Amino acid sequence: MGKITGFMEFQRQEEGYLPVAARVKNYKEFVLHLNHEQAKLQGARCMDCGIPFCNSGCPVNNIIPDWNDLVYRGHYREALNVLHSTNNFPEFTGRICPAPCETACTLGINNDPVGIKSIEHKIIDEGWEHGWVVPQPPAHKTGKKVAVVGSGPAGLAAAQQLARAGHAVTVFEKSDRIGGLLRYGIPDFKLEKAHIDRRVEQMEAEGVTFRTSVLIGKDFPATVNNWAKETIFPEDLDKEFDAVVLAGGAEQPRDLPVPGRELKGIHFAMDFLPQQNKVNAGDKVKDQIKAAGKHVVVIGGGDTGSDCVGTSNRHGAAGVTQFELLPMPPEQENKPLVWPYWPTKLRSSSSHEEGCERDWAVATKRFEGKGGKVEKLIACRVEWKDGKMSEVPNSEFEVKADLVLLAMGFVSPVQQVLDAFQVDKDARGNARATTDGAGCYQTSVKGVFAAGDMRRGQSLVVWAIREGRQCAREVDAYLMGHSQLPR
Repeated sequence: MGKITGFMEFQRQEEGYLPVAARVKNYKEFVLHLNHEQAKLQGARCMDCGIPFCNSGCPVNNIIPDWNDLVYRGHYREALNVLHSTNNFPEFTGRICPAPCETACTLGINNDPVGIKSIEHKIIDEGWEHGWVVPQPPAHKTGKKVAVVGSGPAGLAAAQQLARAGHAVTVFEKSDRIGGLLRYGIPDFKLEKAHIDRRVEQMEAEGVTFRTSVLIGKDFPATVNNWAKETIFPEDLDKEFDAVVLAGGAEQPRDLPVPGRELKGIHFAMDFLPQQNKVNAGDKVKDQIKAAGKHVVVIGGGDTGSDCVGTSNRHGAAGVTQFELLPMPPEQENKPLVWPYWPTKLRSSSSHEEGCERDWAVATKRFEGKGGKVEKLIACRVEWKDGKMSEVPNSEFEVKADLVLLAMGFVSPVQQVLDAFQVDKDARGNARATTDGAGCYQTSVKGVFAAGDMRRGQSLVVWAIREGRQCAREVDAYLMGHSQLPR
């Protein structure tokens, strides 16, 4: 490392935020990036630990110590090359990844870990600013054609790798714009969609064809195909393409079957969030779900719930309350016990800082209202013992609720896609495919592969990119008998 004692001399420098009063007035990103000096000092904190657990803590196995050292030395272009060698889209992960690499940082055993995510963010933004991110079209075409179903991070990563290997790749997306849940699941204030658009432009220059508003499969309910204008059956893809990659998201939301669920004003988070993204893109959304002036209750304490909080605050909600079924986690993890693994601890997002009442170990018993419209939520306290939940006696209480957003996670991919391809599924309704050994990422149907949430279930963007890359290598080997793509 360039500064052997840097981890003893410099403290962690966090990326800052614009003030709450300023950032809730719009849907723009509000993170204040590190400047060159701050990034240099963060790079200097990488401690030449010998066994960099951050590499394995990162699902795409980013070569973190190398680009930390290059940033310390001011060699940003070389750092970008190292970063891109393992990660197709660091502008996505540098913004929305929870950074499991940092929890695995060796310095984090007894100190604040290196600000790996902020350095990654700095590297890729420098790359775009200086024009270093350019198309990489293949030198030769293979004559093979691959269909990628889904344009989220897994689909985009697989498509880009396969195109660079020389295959003719077509990406099919059911929505009207490319990006999958990056486009319509993540608020613009966390990821502005221009980042997706310029990657699409790069991939088009590399030979990828994108087709939007196209459903692949059959027998879809109206809630799935409301944006699609065309449906293509798997047998049609089989005639035109040599291989298919299923890379859709885990989009089947977990419901809350309690009395009063049918009342108006109770919506899944993924009915609420995409509408605002479409409005931000200039679309007109009929009967948009709005939180303005309402008492909003968000059920679910994860990232999707946090996104509902931030969006509701920007709508001008009268108040936002967020409930979580599990107990409140500790504010500080037991590092000697859990390092280098992802710890359970209290995490507060920027959205929570903008205004939100949070409560834990709360279960919803029923909804009540008048005229078919929800007005309040009846809940109770619960306690957990030996992994089992029980209601605390005499703990029932009510909360005013004009708008309820269900953000309790996702149970599986859209089953109509998997059923149409007749692939085997695991117990959770995901496409069954292994990630090691012969034929990995290939489903029970020859030539049909699965990656990302479609295979592993609801997960992180960085896991999706990893699986998309690895799946691309297996598809390339299936088509050509060997592959030089990195795994």
